[in-house]
Amino acid sequence: MNPEKVVFGFFIVLALTLNFGFFVGEIENPNHHHVYELFAVVVVNLIATILKFGDRSQMGAVLLATSLVAILQLVAATLVWMTAVHITQIGLTPTVTASIVSLSGGAMLANVISVILLIIETVMMRR
Repeated sequence: MNPEKVVFGFFIVLALTLNFGFFVGEIENPNHHHVYELFAVVVVNLIATILKFGDRSQMGAVLLATSLVAILQLVAATLVWMTAVHITQIGLTPTVTASIVSLSGGAMLANVISVILLIIETVMMRR
């Protein structure tokens, strides 16, 4: 067993499951989407992205691309949240919450693609 691959797989799967946890719930209800959960999703996705920088294969490049897409979506969701709550002070209206959750849904789709690619890479690996 390769400990490096275990850590890599752990963070990819953790990024997906945390993102799913944030995404699930009524899309317009801010009580179903907690700010600390979004923070955890961003941090774990950043860690997963950093771990992908070492792989120089074609699969590694695609995994890095999916991770960068997820980070972009999550940073956009965080900026929408911060703008609504701290800058314009309109708060988490149903429209703002739906935008945040939709952006995290895009990141979750990128995380799903990462996990699928990881499974494909694992199945194709020979001893």
